[in-house]
Formats: sequence, structure tokens, C-alpha cells
Amino acid sequence: MIKTSCQLLDGRAAATAIEKKILSDIEEFKKNSGRPPTLSVVLVGEHAPSQIYVSMKQKAAERVGLGFQLHRLQSNIKEIALTSLIGEINRDPKIDGLIVQLPLPPHLDPRTALNTIHPDKDIDGFHPLNIGRLITSRALLEPCTPKGIMALLAHYGIECIHKHAVVVGRSAVVGRPLSVMLLRASATVTICHRHTVDLGSYTKLADILVVAVGKPHLITGNMVKPGGVVVDVGISRLDNGTIVGDVDFETVSRVASHLSPVPGGVGPMTIAMLLSNTVRAAQHLAHVKILPEWSP
Repeated sequence: MIKTSCQLLDGRAAATAIEKKILSDIEEFKKNSGRPPTLSVVLVGEHAPSQIYVSMKQKAAERVGLGFQLHRLQSNIKEIALTSLIGEINRDPKIDGLIVQLPLPPHLDPRTALNTIHPDKDIDGFHPLNIGRLITSRALLEPCTPKGIMALLAHYGIECIHKHAVVVGRSAVVGRPLSVMLLRASATVTICHRHTVDLGSYTKLADILVVAVGKPHLITGNMVKPGGVVVDVGISRLDNGTIVGDVDFETVSRVASHLSPVPGGVGPMTIAMLLSNTVRAAQHLAHVKILPEWSP
């Protein structure tokens, strides 16, 4: 075990605390509607990691009392059949949230599938309308991983106002929506990516550094501001089977004040946000009061 004085941003502990609130919200919804909020997941093909992720989502849903429906489809399904199924789920009044698990087989366009999901059931927050709502600060359903990062910071009392946040990675899933959320929280935000020259010159300025690239050990201790907060979103499996993040834990933990581990940091928070978004979608669709969340 590496000795470190920095505080770990324990996503499992934070997610457990959030799930207690979600349990309460679900019970309140059931009193009003006579049923639990329900999540539907569409899984196409036999992609092993996707099956693991879906299993994790199902276990989490069952843990808090959400309804769960799984559609397993053959990998050779035609696009029109997939979008037809999504349309049926959109129209089902007993389904509140819908996920199409990615990646899809190569012959299927993920954008077509995701854009077919009704925005009010899009608990991943990927529909263009929901992204637009996020940018205009009117979002009901926000992308789960960046939302989880913000909730993790809030859980540990880390404020963003007056802070310089540097986000490494510009994906539509994490980097871009997270930058908007950090701006909304009154941070000053810099976005870096693979074409950024002299990456370390930017990361060393970060009061809050979030790394979401998928490149093992990209960020080392000499690239981190002393006392900075570091959130590691990356996850990779090395040849020896070890799971690591984008941050070199050994060297960064000696410099940072807070650091999220991999695994056990952002991952559990993403699942917790999926549950939270399902409840919010159910409240919205049922025209019942949307209860306040824990996040800022």
C-alpha cells in the first residue's frame, strides 16, 4: 500500500450516501404513483464489457428498488427494428428511463439510436435536446459521469467557485458536458486534449484537475499543482490484468490534496447518477413534484 497524506475521493462511500436519498425518493414516488420508477435497458449483441456494465446497472437498480427491464437483441438486428423497439419503449407509460448500451455493432449508427430515445426518458443525458438544455442551465437529465464528478466534489465539500479547473479530454460523454457544469459552478475552466502542446504547463495550474482520456498514467506528480484536487475518470487494463486510471497514483498522491482512486472513484458515482436520473425522469413524466437533489 502506497503511503499518502492526500484524501481519497471514495466514490463507493459517496454513492452509498446518495443511494439512501434515492431510496427515500423512490418510496415517495411509489406513494404517489402506485409503482416504482422503472428503467429499461437495450443490449445489442454479446459484447462482454457491455454485459458486465448492464449487470452492474441491474444490481444497482434492484438495490434501491427501481423497476428494471432488459431487452437482449441479436447483434445482426436491423436498424429499423432497433429504432422500432426504442419507439415502443418511448410510448410505454410504465417505463421512465431508457438506455441503449454502447457500443453498438458496427452496422448500427449510435447517433440514430440515441436520438430516437425520447428526451424525457434519456437518462444518459445524451440526446441533443438534453445537451442543449444543459448548456442553457435548464437540464432535467444530465450526463451521468460528469454529473457524478460534480456530486463527488460536493460530497467532500470541495467548492468550485474561484477555482481554476482543468479538464483533460473533450469527449461528448465527459469532457465537454463537465466543462459546462464546472462553469455553472463558477469555476474558471480550461479544456485540454490530445493536440494540446505542453500539457503539463496547463495541468500544473489546476486547483481541480479532471482527466478523462483513457491513457494509462498520463498524469504524473510533476504535472500536478501541490494541494490540487485530482479526479481520475480514465480506466484501462494493463497487459498483466491490472486496472489503472489516467493518473499515476503513486506520484500524484504525494502532491495532491484529494485524489479519486481507480477503480472505486468515479465509476460508482456514474451508476448512482443513473439511478437518480431515472427517479427524476419518473417524477417529471408523472407530473409529481421533482424532489431536490444533493448536488449543487
